[in-house]
Amino acid sequence: MYNKVILAGNLTRDIEVRYTQGGGAIANTAIATSRKFKSQTGEQKEEVMFIDITFFGRTAEIANQYLKKGSKVLVEGRLTFQQWVAQDGSKRSKHTIAVENLQMLGGRDEASVAHNYASTDEYSQPSVPSQNYSSNSYAEPKHNAPTQPYKQEIPEIDISEDEIPF
Repeated sequence: MYNKVILAGNLTRDIEVRYTQGGGAIANTAIATSRKFKSQTGEQKEEVMFIDITFFGRTAEIANQYLKKGSKVLVEGRLTFQQWVAQDGSKRSKHTIAVENLQMLGGRDEASVAHNYASTDEYSQPSVPSQNYSSNSYAEPKHNAPTQPYKQEIPEIDISEDEIPF
């Protein structure tokens, strides 16, 4: 089976970081993406999607340090499904993206250079999709080798400024 998601867009909120008991960083935020299309009547329409994303390890720390609400990013990862029981006893669930690679995309008014960061810390996910998740349910990294961000050539993406929300 193959589970890979690539999204480009803007962060909809500032990064929220927490740490596991073992010291591993987990950061949460969301990304907004959009697409423009013509309806069957010929009317120009725009569809905006808001997707929760999660960073792990060194990538989480880098995202927290350099990104904020409105930052343009390209993320690559896998689709995950989370379930929990709310305080009122109701069952809740949502799909999120577990980010494995992050590229910071700077605009023409930003002085930053695009960087690519890969998450090499591996976290095990429960194999049973109905298991409840809590803030400390992520397993420890399988290895403790320090991870270093690396620079990589940015692939050419044919996206105009008008296609990115905000």
